[in-house]
Amino acid sequence: MVQESPVNILIASYLEPEHVERIRQVDPRLEVVYAPQLLRPPRYSADHVGLELARTPAQEERWRQLLRRADVLFDFDQTHRDDLPELAPKVAWIQATSAGIGQFVKQQGYDRRMPQTVFTTASGIHAVPLAEFCIMALLMFNKGASRMARDQQGHHWERYAGTDLRGRTIGIVGVGNIGVEVARVSRAFGMTVLGTKRNTSGVDPASLHLDQLFPLADLPALLERSEYLVMIVPHTPEAERMIGARELARLPHGAFVINIGRGATLDEVALIEALRSGHLGGAALDVFVEEPLPPTSPLWDMPNVLISPHSASTSDRENERLTTLFCDNLRRFLAGQPLLNVLNTTTLY
Repeated sequence: MVQESPVNILIASYLEPEHVERIRQVDPRLEVVYAPQLLRPPRYSADHVGLELARTPAQEERWRQLLRRADVLFDFDQTHRDDLPELAPKVAWIQATSAGIGQFVKQQGYDRRMPQTVFTTASGIHAVPLAEFCIMALLMFNKGASRMARDQQGHHWERYAGTDLRGRTIGIVGVGNIGVEVARVSRAFGMTVLGTKRNTSGVDPASLHLDQLFPLADLPALLERSEYLVMIVPHTPEAERMIGARELARLPHGAFVINIGRGATLDEVALIEALRSGHLGGAALDVFVEEPLPPTSPLWDMPNVLISPHSASTSDRENERLTTLFCDNLRRFLAGQPLLNVLNTTTLY
């Protein structure tokens, strides 16, 4: 159904003024409300959570009025996570700024409490920075970056041999938008690229920049060949700890593991043991079971582990890409066309 009446859009997290203007220019039917003084200030570029905010009673009432009028939200309201369904009863669509919103929507009960609302993810927005993080981690590991930093700090000169990526095999668990970009960049380095995804029927591996595509049932075969393993799996009940001690043992001796999906998909206890035993050569981790990673975690002190504070996807260009996606979806929304990246509240992705 084509939208004829005015559409009230409320921007619920910080966005640069030039991007707000891009949204306003999409269609004259849009009433775009952006009140940065009522939003959490960002801590860094493209921060969609922000610092704690103490609104005055008048500001809080103003914000609640805006929520009551909103037809569309750009991002979830971080200041009213628990009572958003009651405060924003008219919202027909929420465009998220994250790809992995399934668990959040389920935990908040939005799927039940907002049955008339469509949730769309930011899937694809973070593909480039995440793929670059993976390549950075592989090169740091292969070229001995931590050793170079340590020797430089100690003014120590000792030659050594690293290795290279050409001809090596990388396995990608979860070949979605991000996985395709990881595969494309890996191929550019001359690597053999294997991948697995839930639905492989009729899929040409070459269209995903893969040399070979495995169904999930054949995950063990992929693991046995993967000198480098990249996990890009959403947190669903089926995926919880899908890579544990048995799966890690199938990897070649000295393999390197990267997790840029969700921490709960990798058994951290098993990972630590495999690193300590020497079976794994190293790991680069952007996500963890508990975030922030507790100071007591052994992972902090392992010389062959690279820890990123769930920031591998973050780029100072993120809001530009998010706005492009949102504007595209806005045109679809106004025309009554299917939206991009609609969250399936059953599969949680």
